[in-house]
Parts: sequence; structure tokens; C-alpha cells
Amino acid sequence: SFVLSGRLVDYHPSMLDELTAAGEVTWAGAGALPGTDGWVSLHAADTAPLTLPDFAELDLGESHRAVLDVLGGGGGYFFRQLSDAVGSTDDQLLAAVVWDLTWAGHLTNDTISPLRAMLGAGRGSHRSRRQAPRHRVAPGRRNLRGSAGRSSMPSRTGPPTVGGRWSLTPAREADPTRRAHAAAESLLERHGVVTRGAVASERTPGGFAAVYKVLSAFEESGRCRRGYFVAGLGAAQFGATGAVDRLRSLSSEARGAEPETSALVLAATDPANPFGAALPWPDRVADAANAGHRPGRKAGAVVVVADGALALYVERGGRTLLTFSPDPARLQPAVDALVLAVRDGALGRLTVERADGAHILGSPLSTALEAAGFHVTPRGLRLRSS
Repeated sequence: SFVLSGRLVDYHPSMLDELTAAGEVTWAGAGALPGTDGWVSLHAADTAPLTLPDFAELDLGESHRAVLDVLGGGGGYFFRQLSDAVGSTDDQLLAAVVWDLTWAGHLTNDTISPLRAMLGAGRGSHRSRRQAPRHRVAPGRRNLRGSAGRSSMPSRTGPPTVGGRWSLTPAREADPTRRAHAAAESLLERHGVVTRGAVASERTPGGFAAVYKVLSAFEESGRCRRGYFVAGLGAAQFGATGAVDRLRSLSSEARGAEPETSALVLAATDPANPFGAALPWPDRVADAANAGHRPGRKAGAVVVVADGALALYVERGGRTLLTFSPDPARLQPAVDALVLAVRDGALGRLTVERADGAHILGSPLSTALEAAGFHVTPRGLRLRSS
């Protein structure tokens, strides 16, 4: 995860596997995306009933209900155990059912491995995700039947996208007040300063109006502060005490320091990225001529922020870049930060083909990319991880 690697020194994916296997962290789907992708949330196991999102909308068929009935008895099931319990003879069908339920938030696994296998299955985000047939079980029976024709022979362990042990996600807390308090605390911890836009970007149930009531109660009890901390974001801002003090200290340091551009690479969906959430996406001069390329908080996309201003937007796959500053003094540090992220292995290989709607070769951005270490190829400019 690029979100985790940006926060933890020497982060390795096995660290997350260890936490999930030990039962300290629970992961859950929070809605499917096109292709094989989807939203995923991580939760501390002891507070998961309070913080797990509501179930995503899913038209449950008999196949889905059969899986839920088996897992409803408690415990975790390996895929083959689950297959035997529901009487399935089609691994691909059952795997599709499992992932339908996972993206909807019903199921979880004791490891992240099947999620990685699913994301690496090879279908791009522009392709439609296969929907599991919803009526493959005859009334009164609990076996899943394959589609018409001969089913593929099941393997002993099942497909790699369904490894590990599957179980139901923890039961959600029924008290809406406790869930609202947990949501408000999570927002303060993640954002430091909570604004209307930040709440909207996280699809919080009830929206800002519901969170506002809880945060107002927090203010009255001294658990947070209310004020006009960030200019232009409205008066309804709530900040954790530590975050507010940190903002003030940074402001004081900036007033007495020499100007020095620093850049930060973030996932577009990272809560630390304010653009498209607390802040609107900046206007671009090229937008009128290149209406097809718009930034967004999309899975797989990356932003580079230089001195608090958006400098670069890298679309999913890295083939297209959007620039938000013509100033070389800001653009070059942003490109250097992007190169460092690629060489550290956080982004993998990057091949840039277009920038601001035009071919990258010969564009103003190509000079900065080549100076930072990109190499010219017939397709564009390429950089490999070290």
C-alpha cells in the first residue's frame, strides 16, 4: 500500500500480513470499483465493530446467502472447506461470490494475500468486473452450480484469489451514537483539522451534519477545538489540540525561514491529500483544451504536492501526467520527489506517454523528467525502480 509506505519507515507488506494473521487488524471491503479493484478499510480489531463501514449495496442471490449461512455459524473457513460446505463444484463461481460479499463488507480474511492476488489478476479498471450469477442454487439446496456447460475441475486449494481463511466481518455496533462518536474520533485522528470537504470525501454516514453534532459536543467537553484554522474552508472547522498547535508552530517557522521548496508524493485517495476533499482541485490553463483529462481521488492515481500546492497529478498506470504549475522552481522538486518514489519501489516502473493532453516527448515537462533520470523510449519516458 502506497498509503502505508508513505508513513512507515522500511515498510514491507508482510508487516500487514502479520497483523491480520495475529488478529490485531481486520480488513474489509467498502465497495467495488470497475475491474478487479475496490475500496478497502483497515480497522483495529478491538474497535472494528464501531468503525467498520455499513454494508455496501449488493443484490444477494441464493449463492451469496448459502455462503453467509455457512460462515454465520462462526469460525474461519479455507476456500476448499467453504466449497465443500456449500456443495460447490465450480471454483470460479464460488470465488466470484466470495468477492461479491467481500467488496460489500460482509466477509474478511486472515491475510491480505488474496486481496493482492485479486488486484494483480490482470484486468484493468476500465473493464467490467464479473458479477457472480445470483440464482445458481435450487430451492431448498445449498450447493452452488456452475454455469451451463462443463465446469473446470476444482484444485485442492482453490484459486489464489481466495487463499487464507474466510469469515464474517465483526458484527457492527447497533448503537448509532457510539458509532457516530467513533467516526468523529477517527476523522480527527486522520485529518487533524476536520472540514466539511474532508467528511464528504470519506462518505461518512449522515454527512457533515451528523458529524457536526458530535464534534460540537467534543468541543464543549474540551476534546477538540473549533476555529478558523485554514483560510477559505469555512468557519465550521474542528481540530485536534495537537494538530492545531502543530499548525501554529509550522506557521511561525515559515515566517522566519528561508524559502525552500519541498515536495511530497501521496496517493490521490490518501486522507493527507486535501485536493478533491477539503480543497477543490486547482484550475489548470490546459483544462479547456484537454477536457478529457481531469484529476480525481481515484484508486491508483498519485499527486505530488510542493509547498502545500498541487504540482503534479499522475493518473493510474502512470501513462498520463497533469501539471498545475508552470514554475520550474516548483515543478523540478515535484519531479524529483516522483523519481525518488519510483526508485524506492513505491510506484514500480513508470512510463509516461502524455502530459497535459500532448505527447510527452518535446513537451516542457519532458526536460524536467529527463533531468531527473527518465530515459527516452519509443513510447515515451521511462523510469524503473532500483
